[in-house]
Amino acid sequence: MHILINKKNLTYGNYNAKCAIGKRGIGYKRKEGDLITPKGSYKIKYILYRKDRIKKIHSKIKKFVIKKNMGWCDDPKSKNYNKLIRLPSNDNHEKLYIKDNTYDIILILDYNMKPTIKNKGSAIFIHVSKRNFKKTEGCIAIKKNYLLKIIKDLKKNTEVKIENRK
Repeated sequence: MHILINKKNLTYGNYNAKCAIGKRGIGYKRKEGDLITPKGSYKIKYILYRKDRIKKIHSKIKKFVIKKNMGWCDDPKSKNYNKLIRLPSNDNHEKLYIKDNTYDIILILDYNMKPTIKNKGSAIFIHVSKRNFKKTEGCIAIKKNYLLKIIKDLKKNTEVKIENRK
């Protein structure tokens, strides 16, 4: 069973949830910061979560607790581009331990990882949506309760298929 994402929905088996995608829609990513959610098929590498906000996550996929010194490098000039990093860092990055609940749970997709191509785009996640399903910078975002529901059924070989259809 695979996760299917289109313009406004994430579907996984019997679950169908409204989702937010990149501000410029689904398409072929051309560069870092283009606000496009990349079309294609991806694996979930691992799950990151805030232990202080989510007590227990049941999943067959590897999971790690988000610590205050964790970030994600989005600096195309860095050797750590599109990787989990330890903060502080001189490279441009996103902090993963943040005030709002957007990064309470993060499914890390293997977009642009093997090989990593500089400036092709980084940090394509499935994470918690804002209340109003505000568009993302390229990630996929759904409500926290739906994310918790699908995580427990995910398998190591679950694919995330992102398509540009209605």
